[in-house]
Amino acid sequence: MKEDVLTVGSKAAHSMTPLERRAALSLASIYSIRMLGLFMLFPVISLYQDRLIGATPALIGLAIGIYGLTQGLLQIPFGLLSDRIGRKPVILMGLGLFALGSIVAAMSDSVYGVIAGRALQGCGAIAAAVMALAADLTREEHRTKAMAMIGMSIGSAFALALVLGPLFDHWLGLSGLFWFTAFMAVLGMLVLTWMVPNPVSQRVHRDAEPVPAQFAQTLRDTQLLRLDVGIFTLHMILTASFVVFPLVLQNVLGVDSARHWWIYLPILLLSVLVMVPFIIIAERHRRMKKVFLGAILFIGLAQLGLALWYQHLWLAVLMLLVFFSAFNLLEASLPSLVSKIAPPASKGTAMGFYSSSQFLGAFLGGSLGGVMHGQFGYSSVFILCAALALVWLILASSMKDPRYLNSYLLNIGKVQPGQAAHLSAQLTAVTGVAEAIVIVEDRVAYLKVDSKALDEEALLQYSASDQDS
Repeated sequence: MKEDVLTVGSKAAHSMTPLERRAALSLASIYSIRMLGLFMLFPVISLYQDRLIGATPALIGLAIGIYGLTQGLLQIPFGLLSDRIGRKPVILMGLGLFALGSIVAAMSDSVYGVIAGRALQGCGAIAAAVMALAADLTREEHRTKAMAMIGMSIGSAFALALVLGPLFDHWLGLSGLFWFTAFMAVLGMLVLTWMVPNPVSQRVHRDAEPVPAQFAQTLRDTQLLRLDVGIFTLHMILTASFVVFPLVLQNVLGVDSARHWWIYLPILLLSVLVMVPFIIIAERHRRMKKVFLGAILFIGLAQLGLALWYQHLWLAVLMLLVFFSAFNLLEASLPSLVSKIAPPASKGTAMGFYSSSQFLGAFLGGSLGGVMHGQFGYSSVFILCAALALVWLILASSMKDPRYLNSYLLNIGKVQPGQAAHLSAQLTAVTGVAEAIVIVEDRVAYLKVDSKALDEEALLQYSASDQDS
């Protein structure tokens, strides 16, 4: 998803170089390959409840969500490890673990083997390392474009997975699907080796990766914690729902599993069209909180509607459309809110905890959804999700209205430590700049700006790349 960030450089450097474009596109392809492999199993695993040895609804739910546990726990440590041993070795190791997990699951005919394989897939927690490598390979003024390409690949992978998952399952079966994801992981390793450039230098990028010294401060920020709870709940609801979505389509509504993509594809396309006007209202007309709370409300109403009407095809399809429209809106809005709220030099750390919360929510959602389905049936899972949305709505209603500020990176070049405070004051005095933090060792100023009021020409005077052009 596109993050709410602006960057600046010289007027001669407004375009990405061929090397930067190659780096961004190849890293986006690696990210999407991994996410496609994780998500393609979402719409099909629950259909194997009667075909996997030892399977129960609870264990199927665990198989769906277990990747989130290992992913959530290892993502930040792997990112920190990449600072020590290099980005590419960590990414290769992560893709290797993902491939190994896929092979373990492909060779298993029991639910326990599938669970072990999915857990190993999640151990390939390369997100932070990929973002850090993208930052190493792009200049500050173009880093947002690279991050946006990677972000959009995630949403595209999810939508594509819901369509391809049922199709590939029909053609290849569950084992074949896992073999396919293993092949895709190996393909990603080849792309990393042959297509992704080697960075000239490597350093910590506070806007793109977690910084341990900022952990305590970030975890004490109640506004950021609300957003972490929000993405945790959203993916908890999503994963719990997919414990029963495919079963409802097949067993209740009579839609053959090979044709489930007939339902998912038009719903996903329409949901994007529904989402776009609300994104415009939220961002351009500065109604973020109202749109955000409205989307949470509709998530809950859609789940309640599914609990009541899942036995009626067109009503169920309508509720799915409402759900995915609200889901896509929240998936796009939450990172934007993190970017607006996080201190300018702590965005990478804030996004690290946010992303970990997302995966841990997927784990708990799959686990609880499986237990509820086994004990109380389909409708209980939808009721659980509606209740979770209600709790989230109550919690989110007390959030502060976000400041409509964008993150802004300024390459300041070499600055003496004693000049940092003075430069910060000068930058803050520029019209439209709300905050400025100069990090001497990074040679970057991390700013929060009002893009509508910003005097960009005045700000360009402090850009090292502009002065050198």
